[in-house]
Amino acid sequence: MKLIGLVGSNSKKSTNRILLQYMQKHFTEGVEIKLIEIKEFPMFNKPASMKLPDIVQEISEEIKLSDGVIIATPEYDHAIPATLMNALAWLSYGIDPFLNKPVMIIGASYGTLGSSRAQLQLRQILDAPELKANVMPGSEFLLAHSLQSFNEAGDLSDIEVAKNLEKLFKSFQLFVKMVANFSSAKEFILEDIENKESLNK
Repeated sequence: MKLIGLVGSNSKKSTNRILLQYMQKHFTEGVEIKLIEIKEFPMFNKPASMKLPDIVQEISEEIKLSDGVIIATPEYDHAIPATLMNALAWLSYGIDPFLNKPVMIIGASYGTLGSSRAQLQLRQILDAPELKANVMPGSEFLLAHSLQSFNEAGDLSDIEVAKNLEKLFKSFQLFVKMVANFSSAKEFILEDIENKESLNK
């Protein structure tokens, strides 16, 4: 299973990046997580030519070829950061890499709420017609006080928090497989219906 870990921050010392790096290091059985940065995206300017910057096209292709995406978002002023909103604007402008793509949302913040409101907003954005991602339902991973949550090796210090993340990640792996099976079954059923309609004409 090939997954993308999207770093939803342009901060050099982002704890959301550290969280994804932790997952990349610890969750290796039957899965490969590739981290992708969005900090080099130019400011979205809705080009009339519909020509996308090379970096947008490259990352769009990486997302399309992946089995699923993990997005780690911080929270600024009760919302996702501008850099993540900017990236999603580019990645939905005439292209659809997130269409039906399984997505897991996680987040780390310096405060006590662990990016809960940003995650809620991100779910709403990913449900937009231009994106139409398949976000894993009924799950949240909220890492509060993230500056104190990692040891010097970049591992989560709290064993219970680490176990909770592992459970959620296993659920996401199952969700990715379920989405793939559903998509295959849907294509088969639609093809069967089309064949029957052709015979009845």
